[in-house]
Amino acid sequence: MQAEALYDVVILGTGPAGLQAAIHAARRKISVLILGKQEKSSLYHAHVENFCCIFNLTGEEILRTGMEQATGFGAEFTEEDVMQLTREGQLFGVKTESGRRLQCKTLIIATGSTRKKLRVAGEKEYLGKGVSYCVECDANFFRNEDVAVIGNESAAAGGALTLLDYAGSVHLVAEQLDVVDALRKEIEKSDVILHQSSNVKEISGGDAVDSLVMTDGTRIPVSGVFIELGAKGLLELALNLGVQLDEDARFIQTNKQQETNMAGVYAAGDICGPPWQMAKAVGEGCVAGLAAATYARKLKSV
Repeated sequence: MQAEALYDVVILGTGPAGLQAAIHAARRKISVLILGKQEKSSLYHAHVENFCCIFNLTGEEILRTGMEQATGFGAEFTEEDVMQLTREGQLFGVKTESGRRLQCKTLIIATGSTRKKLRVAGEKEYLGKGVSYCVECDANFFRNEDVAVIGNESAAAGGALTLLDYAGSVHLVAEQLDVVDALRKEIEKSDVILHQSSNVKEISGGDAVDSLVMTDGTRIPVSGVFIELGAKGLLELALNLGVQLDEDARFIQTNKQQETNMAGVYAAGDICGPPWQMAKAVGEGCVAGLAAATYARKLKSV
């Protein structure tokens, strides 16, 4: 499918790193698109009192102001999660949760990487024995088996659709599926078995997972459980693209210019590792935005 638009820079993430990157890139008079949902930023619900020259402001206020600055310089903003990243010659392909397909000359990955836990019995005990937090990493281990994906948002919905190419059957357990209409319709038309009437009480099994125990007392027989709480994990998307992670495979590895191992791909903020501070995120976002803008200008002839 042909891309709808070509941008010089696409920024994944609407936190302080992504917004600062957008501000500096857009000031260089190039086309910039920011993708993400601000209320999902870890800063959104915080109060900030340790950032120079800003005292006792809410994260929501800071993010709103940052977005106004970025769009004021010409950046565009689309409130959607990203479902897929691909390399397309010198360009990169971006597919959003609504099915929109875009291309860009450079990518800046500026999202957090913390994995949300389900916090039910059996989750910790069966990690690596049927429980996984990464569909892209572990789908192949469950070929022709029955699996479940747990979560309400695009990470879970997208993961369930991906698993249809591997597993024998795929269950999606979502208390309240919160995705755009296009993704919801894709789930409903697929072979994914959607459960919305009950929550997970326990992940059960012997030596390995054999079922989910629901709060209504029913059981879903599965050998694999993928916990995908929140938006599509950019760490997994980056890994699929070919971006190199650190030794512990927890964060994206960059140099001082926030460059990854892939030309044209940059990363900034929490996804690059600690400390978990706005000051660090803003600084890295600044560097990434300037570097990405310079790289994109070199490809103006594309």
